[in-house]
Amino acid sequence: MFNIGDKVVYPMHGAGIIESIEEKEILGESRRYYVMRMPIGDMKVMIPMSNVDSIGLREVVDEETITEVIEEMANGDHDVSNNWNRRYRANLDKMKSGDIHDMADVVCCLMLREREKGLSTGERKMLDNARQILISELVLAKEIDESQAFLLLDEVIAATEKASS
Repeated sequence: MFNIGDKVVYPMHGAGIIESIEEKEILGESRRYYVMRMPIGDMKVMIPMSNVDSIGLREVVDEETITEVIEEMANGDHDVSNNWNRRYRANLDKMKSGDIHDMADVVCCLMLREREKGLSTGERKMLDNARQILISELVLAKEIDESQAFLLLDEVIAATEKASS
């Protein structure tokens, strides 16, 4: 159970702050919803409270976890399959997990692949979405703005490129 003001991550959508808890009647059925404001894109999302466990809504990670993730991105071994279909499905599964380590791996692998060989349209969209989700969590976890989060991510990828060449 989350409370108003909690910072949470909605897998495949990103991080936000619970602004309110509302009861709505839809198709004759009354349900309670978390109303989450997403700082990037200034969007509001309503999440049925009864579906929280099945969709994987979780708290934003702490600063220590962010540091671990950044270190993994910079120093990790990023296995990038040459088979785009296998790579796409594996990355999609990682994104659906909602785990920040998996999301960071998807972003890192796709950014490295993009700089090496380029990406298909589908993978480009996946990278944009994964990067946005990761950045939304960085913004809330480190209490930085969006441009600082983008810069941090670019610096990590640049360091990863140097280390692998």
